Amino acid sequence: MKVDLKKSLDSYRARHGEFRFLDVPPLSYLMVDGHGDPNTSAAYADALAALYPVAYALKFASSQELTRDYVVPPLEALWWAEDMTAFTSARDASAWSWTAMVLVPEWIPAALVTEVIETVRAKKAPPVALDLVRLEKLEEGRCVQTLHVGSYTDEAPVLAELHDVVIPAAGLRMTGKHHEIYLSDPRRVEPARLRTILRQPVAAVT
Repeated sequence: MKVDLKKSLDSYRARHGEFRFLDVPPLSYLMVDGHGDPNTSAAYADALAALYPVAYALKFASSQELTRDYVVPPLEALWWAEDMTAFTSARDASAWSWTAMVLVPEWIPAALVTEVIETVRAKKAPPVALDLVRLEKLEEGRCVQTLHVGSYTDEAPVLAELHDVVIPAAGLRMTGKHHEIYLSDPRRVEPARLRTILRQPVAAVT
């Protein structure tokens, strides 16, 4: 039986036009940090080129060594900037910092991740950003999320509503980093049909 975490985890559930509050449990990810416009930054392309070989090698190792197979989860990313209007009104991608991520199933031990990274490193042409790949647990807790359908460049009005209307109206404030989960592959899906979960950790106003 192949596990599809995208279908089994509640944190992957979101609807277009609905802002949903939920408690996200601590989850472990393969991560790579960087800065700059993801559309033009070589660092972002290098991050993905390192994450995916490790993620797929980890899936294979889980199936072979742990007899637990699974679908590699979708790409995710944390985004932040000194001025958060860089995501809404300004949309200045050059000011963005990011952490590209792929979820790791809870049954996989850290030692196996280390083993897999070394397996990828031993290949003839290992990814240039492989040394930046790490395993880290993300603890977001209380969050609000929605499903955005459309181009990434059209997210600004949704984020403005989330930041300036939905969260304050609930007596909450933003904490943590803006989180995106890419349910669609932009290489295969036209921009107008891209499906992206937009998530923001929150806490009570004190």
